Amino acid sequence: MERILKRAIDPLRILINDSRFTGVMLIVCTVLSIFLANFSGFGAAYKNLWDMEWFTAHFHLPDTLLSWINNYLMAFFFLMAGMEIKRELVTGELSSFKKAVLPFGAALGGMIVPALIFAYFNLHTHYSKGWGIPTATDIAFSVGIASILGKRVPVGLKILLMALAIIDDLGAIVVIALFYGGHINMVFLGISVALYLWLIGCTYFKLKFGVVQIVLCFGLWFALFNSGVEASIAGVLIAFATPVGILPEFEKYIHRYVNFLILPLFAFANTAILLPSNIMGSFGSTLSLGIMVGLVLGKPIGIFLFSRVLVALKIASLPRNVNWKQVFGMGALAGIGFTMSIFTTMLAFKTEAFRDIAKVAILSSVLVSLVFSMIYFYLTSPKVQHEHEAAKVVKQPADADGEFALNLSEA
Repeated sequence: MERILKRAIDPLRILINDSRFTGVMLIVCTVLSIFLANFSGFGAAYKNLWDMEWFTAHFHLPDTLLSWINNYLMAFFFLMAGMEIKRELVTGELSSFKKAVLPFGAALGGMIVPALIFAYFNLHTHYSKGWGIPTATDIAFSVGIASILGKRVPVGLKILLMALAIIDDLGAIVVIALFYGGHINMVFLGISVALYLWLIGCTYFKLKFGVVQIVLCFGLWFALFNSGVEASIAGVLIAFATPVGILPEFEKYIHRYVNFLILPLFAFANTAILLPSNIMGSFGSTLSLGIMVGLVLGKPIGIFLFSRVLVALKIASLPRNVNWKQVFGMGALAGIGFTMSIFTTMLAFKTEAFRDIAKVAILSSVLVSLVFSMIYFYLTSPKVQHEHEAAKVVKQPADADGEFALNLSEA
């Protein structure tokens, strides 16, 4: 009986551990949420589920499910992203100037060019605050699609894409913190600084992680939430203040909840949108054009141009067995900006109509970038046969059974 159960469970475990699963799951959640909001017969009730004030605001806490997901639960997503960034900066692909310069430069190009394209369409419109929307790359989607493409995407290119996406996340976090906060409450901001310095002090004096740090972490989130700074950024701050040695243990504990609870909830809550009756007409708005052109074209162009300049100046070099055609294709994968783009949309616009137009444009960009990148790699990059495909890049920590390890060289 035990052997039968093991045979039944193992395929499911393999599927869940596969890096492609998270991206596929986000697509499924998004499609289901749009269906429920528009074609189920109870779309208004479904949308109201996320926007209704379920909680009292007297305690200075989020008052709707949507607010709890975006402000509180997404802090755990940022905690995981922050731990990933810190680990790469300390011991990984970003640990030296020579290693980091190409993905840093590529990520910078992939943010600047889309932002300029958006500004070109929207500089003097009511949509101008949305310039940060097309600058983001979704790690789960982009790396998941790279894994689906298998050996058509060389290991070196997958590593570059992962590093670029991590830096892109860091850039998006900085943009959110600097440009998308609300009115600043200096009292709570001062409390946030004091709590964070205390948290850093615990690490500096090598105090064993325990109740004190947990209380400080929740206190930091609460203070940031009430300071006007985006509260979910607390996750990144906590990650940077955490000793490198315990990061794998933290990641092992939270990444299942992030990937299989928080991100699906985020997808459901933030894509519960009523599609415009004249949906084709919405694509003609400058907001849609700025987002779609920025993500679909701006991302690959910016990444390609900045990378080309760095290599031409001999500041950086391409990874082994990677050519310029593949770098452009990687840029197309980086144009998939689902999670952070929608998150930035929620911060940039308070008007529901603007949010819905932006979300439709983001979802359309995901589809176009996904289809384009897959066709592009199938046409331009035959399967790689002569490189060391055994190389592995672990995105998530493996447990004793090897669970949740991401092998970027898988077919």
